[in-house]
Amino acid sequence: MDENALRELAEERLRALAGPEAALREDQWSAIRALVLQRRRALVVQRTGWGKSAVYFVATALLRELGEGPTVIVSPLLALMRNQVEAAAAAGVNAVTINSANPEEWAAIEEQVVVGDVDVLLVSPERLNNPDFRDNVLPELTQNAGLLVVDEAHCISDWGHDFRPDYRRLRTLLTELPEGVPVLATTATANDRVVTDVSEQLGVGGEFSDPQETLVLRGTLDRESLRLGVVRLPTAQARLGWLASRLGDLPGSGIIYTLTVAATEEVAGYLRDQGYEVASYSGRTDPAERQRAEEDLLANRVKALVATSALGMGFDKPDLGFVVHLGAPSSPIAYYQQIGRAGRGVRRADALLLPGPEDQDIWSYFASLAFPPETTVRAILDALAEAGGTLSTAALEPRVELGRTRLEMVLKVLDVDGAVRRVKGGWEATGQPWSYDAERYERINAERRAEQQAMLDYLSTSGCRMEFLRRQLDDPDAQPCGRCDNCTGSGYSADVDEQAVEQAGERLRRPGVELSPRKMWPTGMGALGVPVSGKLRADELSGQGRAVGRLTDIGWGNRLRELLSTSAPDQELPEDLFNACVQVLAAWDWAQRPVGVVALGSRSRPKLVRSLASRIAEIGRLSLLGEVATNPATRPQRATNSAQRVAALWQQFRVPEELAARLSALDGPVLLMDDYADTGWTATIAGRLLREAGAPAVLPFALATTG
Repeated sequence: MDENALRELAEERLRALAGPEAALREDQWSAIRALVLQRRRALVVQRTGWGKSAVYFVATALLRELGEGPTVIVSPLLALMRNQVEAAAAAGVNAVTINSANPEEWAAIEEQVVVGDVDVLLVSPERLNNPDFRDNVLPELTQNAGLLVVDEAHCISDWGHDFRPDYRRLRTLLTELPEGVPVLATTATANDRVVTDVSEQLGVGGEFSDPQETLVLRGTLDRESLRLGVVRLPTAQARLGWLASRLGDLPGSGIIYTLTVAATEEVAGYLRDQGYEVASYSGRTDPAERQRAEEDLLANRVKALVATSALGMGFDKPDLGFVVHLGAPSSPIAYYQQIGRAGRGVRRADALLLPGPEDQDIWSYFASLAFPPETTVRAILDALAEAGGTLSTAALEPRVELGRTRLEMVLKVLDVDGAVRRVKGGWEATGQPWSYDAERYERINAERRAEQQAMLDYLSTSGCRMEFLRRQLDDPDAQPCGRCDNCTGSGYSADVDEQAVEQAGERLRRPGVELSPRKMWPTGMGALGVPVSGKLRADELSGQGRAVGRLTDIGWGNRLRELLSTSAPDQELPEDLFNACVQVLAAWDWAQRPVGVVALGSRSRPKLVRSLASRIAEIGRLSLLGEVATNPATRPQRATNSAQRVAALWQQFRVPEELAARLSALDGPVLLMDDYADTGWTATIAGRLLREAGAPAVLPFALATTG
């Protein structure tokens, strides 16, 4: 097929995909030509909404007509996959997806792929190392693929704002592709450093550096529809009150981003109280609820989704009218990516940022979850080597000082580096030498610190905000936009109605969150000398508990972090928190009213916990029964996962005889009072001891929780 005929066919496919008026951009055609005619590798860096997906769907249609195999698209998010499957159908392309939400369909889909009925297979990067998929499906798929697409390719890069170790496995996949299989990598958010790194990861500009072999297409990052602005407000209640006052004025429907899961629920609850149709959305939201929320936003059945960054890459709503951030992301590049959801198909969309003083504390917390020190990583390798076989993640967890999420991340990095291998049933050591690249990790940390400072600079700049973001992305055409609040000298006023502030304050000051009891012991406790396993018995369980607030709450979070800071002095229960405790207890709809109060012995804040217990007992006219004592022979131990936490606590507490005697005479529940609930295991183990000593039921109560 000659080039002119191919272009006409490409234009025809594009019109089927995007409508009768659609026409290929020159860079879209350049990419399609490189992939279909020249079978080259290409990296396309273009703004959100430019039409990157059109490139690979049109290229797929053309390659399939030429008799080539299916396209494999590595895609990071379910929302992105769902949008792409629907878009592909419009272009006459049969696309299917294998992901965590449809395991019951995997076998049938894999059969469709084998017999050639599938034009596009979308897979998550995590699937690339699933043992069954990697060993049984991927080899044949790799040999027969017509095109490999890496979507959101900045995830490959150490320097990208959303680095994922699973993506680095693509380098191995690329080496296994037959000669002449074209490769397309796409992203909207990559500066020069990320472009270089992604190019090296993909072999674009690296071993395939001949200009006849590779193509990099990079366009302007201006978003002509976006009106950027920053609104500085003094308090959390002022920010929330401002949002409630102005949300109805914002165009169309949109996204309200927050930095924490707790904030999504808190903000969404308040806005619903104010009469807005909104829903919360985070990584903890049930998958079916997430899909329903996306569909409601797409259909304009809600004014906004209040979301974490879990609603990000690939969510495609051309008429999204606004993006509001309650709290600043830690990177201008991440911020650009998130506001890029708005204004694709409308003439104006607002992107407003309402920063808070707690933002930097949240950045610091997430930064603390970075790659762990070498001693911790070596402990993982040693544990696998000593096992001499396969260990599941759950079995490995008690042997190392990492929580489940971080442990899985480290294992993925070690897998990519060749030191461990994922197999059926878990992980095994490969015996290959491995070195800790401390210099690399420090470079990444330094870059993260620089990004955080750049975000602060964005907030304070008096220059054009869009130009600032484009320069962060090394856009050579960056120039003043003439639309943002700084360019126009106008924007949204920071004035907010005092009644709205007071209403928001009342909502934020409303204390009370649930503490869910632990019901299952961690796996592998026998290896740590703790004789428990499986479910806690009914006569060991504590009941549903309560806390005043979360440390990450917009309302109570700042106050609780101040009180419980390691640098704060131990003190009597402050009056504002006493009143909050009374409100929580008054609103607690318990099956049977407590008859007594027990303090949980504290080494760090004994005065605070004892005053909490005594004042609640006094005002509630409950018996102050005593204190679960700490064992002086034990010392607090650092524990970073449930198994080690249970082991550290197992011998730490005891029930004094006089307390046990009082418990055995009770005919109702006792409140177990503590300052802070993190994993829930302290209350679980102390509650178990109280139940064994005769307490009919135990209801945990804490000032703060991280849950």
